[in-house]
Amino acid sequence: MARLIRVAFVLSRHDALMDLLSLFGEQPRSLTRLRKLRKSKNNLVEAFQSLGPSFIKIGQAMSTRPDIVGPDVALDLMRLQDKVPPFPGKEAIRIIEQEIGSPLDELFKSFDHDPVAAASIAQVHLATTKDGRAVAVKILRPAIEKAFARDLESFLWLARITERFSAKARRLKPSSVVETISETIALELDLRYEAAAASELKDNNAGNADYMVPDVDWNLTSRRVLCTSLVDGIPFSKKQDMVKAGYDLQKIAEGLVHSFLTQALNDGFFHADLHQGNLFACADNKITAIDFGIMGRIDKKTRHCLAEILYGFIVQDYDLIARAHFDIGYVPEDQSLEKFKQAIRAIGAPIAGKPVKDISVGKLLAQLFETTETFNMQTQPQLILLQKTMVTVEGVALDLYPEINMWEASRPIVEKWMRDNLGPQAKIRDFAESALETLNRIPKILDDLETLATAARAMQDKQGLNMRRSAVKLFLYGLTGGIIGSVILYYLLN
Repeated sequence: MARLIRVAFVLSRHDALMDLLSLFGEQPRSLTRLRKLRKSKNNLVEAFQSLGPSFIKIGQAMSTRPDIVGPDVALDLMRLQDKVPPFPGKEAIRIIEQEIGSPLDELFKSFDHDPVAAASIAQVHLATTKDGRAVAVKILRPAIEKAFARDLESFLWLARITERFSAKARRLKPSSVVETISETIALELDLRYEAAAASELKDNNAGNADYMVPDVDWNLTSRRVLCTSLVDGIPFSKKQDMVKAGYDLQKIAEGLVHSFLTQALNDGFFHADLHQGNLFACADNKITAIDFGIMGRIDKKTRHCLAEILYGFIVQDYDLIARAHFDIGYVPEDQSLEKFKQAIRAIGAPIAGKPVKDISVGKLLAQLFETTETFNMQTQPQLILLQKTMVTVEGVALDLYPEINMWEASRPIVEKWMRDNLGPQAKIRDFAESALETLNRIPKILDDLETLATAARAMQDKQGLNMRRSAVKLFLYGLTGGIIGSVILYYLLN
C-alpha cells in the first residue's frame, strides 16, 4: 500500500494519474474539470521515467498493449528512454568475477570500467578477450530482481482489485497482462535466456545475407552476465553518420522490413525491440541487431491468420480478413460474420483510394484490434506485440528513407508466404506431414490401446471375481439365515 501511495503521488505530480484511471472507464467529472484547468498534456512518460528502472521497463511493456492503454498512450509510452545513470565499474567487475568464478584479469585482456550504455535492467562495458576478440559485456544491475518483484506485486494486486469492480477490466484481463509482463521481465532478468534468443535468431537468419546477429561467448555468459561479439557498424540513431559513410539507406530500410516480416511469418520468432539504438548499419549495407531481451513468438495458426489479414488488406478482400478471425476463434461464433465483415470494410474502404505510401500497416492493424472490441474479441497479446513492433519498424524505416512504400515492401514477403503455405503444394505438404505424424504416433497409439485393453481385462477379471465373491457371500448369508430361521421355527413349534 505504501508503495502504491508513493506511485500515485508521483503520477499525480506529473498529472499522469488521471490517464491511468481513464484506462478502465470514463474519468470522474471532477478529475476531468481539474485536468482542463491545469491544461497539461499526457505525462506518463515523465512519471514512469522518474519512478525508476522497473517502471521504465513496465511502461515499455505497457506500450505493447494498445488494446488496454489506447493507441495514443501506447505510442507515447514508446518514447520511454531506457537510459538511467550507470552503477560503478567496480560493482560490475565484482558481479562478473562472482558469476564466472574467475578474476577479471584471467577472463579479459582489457576491460573498460566506464560503461558505453546504461539501461533500466543492465549496462554494457567494452572488453577484449584473452585471444584478442573485441566483445560487449552486459551486466545486470545489482538487486534489480527485488525492485521488479516489489513493483510487479503491487501492480498485480491493483489489477485484481480493478477486475473485481470493472466489467471492462475483466474483458481486458489486466491481471493477465501484469502476469505476462512479469514473465517477460523474468526472462530478461536471466541473461542466459537472452543469449539463447540471440543464438536462435542467428540460426534462423543464417540464410539472410542482409541481417546479422552477434555471436554469443557462452564461456563468459551466466545468469547476470552476457558476452557477445562487438558490432562494427553505425547505429541507426546516427543517420547523418550513415549518410557520410555512404550507406544505401533505401536498401537498409527495405531490408529491415523484409527481415522483420520474414522472422514473423516464416519462423514465428522475431526481435520485438527494434528501436534505432538496437540496430546497426554494417559493411555491404547489412543490418546487425542487438539486445534480445524482448522477443515475440507466434504459432503457425496465428501466422496463417496474420498473413491472411495482411494479404486481405493488400487486395481489399474483406471476406478473407473476416473469415480469418472466425476460423482461428478470435471472434466468438455467436457474432455475425456479415456485420464483422462490414466493420472490416469500414477500416479498409477509407484507405482504398489513398497512395499506399501514406498508409501505415501498423496503425491499420491497431485500428483493426480496436474494432474487434465491439465483437467481444478476447485480447491476443502475441498479435499486439507484433503490431507494436511493426509500428516501430515502420517508424525506423521511414526515418531512414521517407519515400519507402511500406505496402510494396511488405507485399513480396506476404505473397511468398501465402504461396508457400496456402497453395496446392503447401496443402499436399501439410497433408503429408499430418499423415507422417500420424504414422509416427501409431506405435504409441498401439501401446496405449494395449494398455487400455490390459486394464479392461483386469477390470473385467476384477468385476468377475467381485461377482463370484458376491455370489458366495449371498449364498453364505442365505444359508446362515436359513439355519437361524430353522432354529427359531423349531423352538416356536416345540
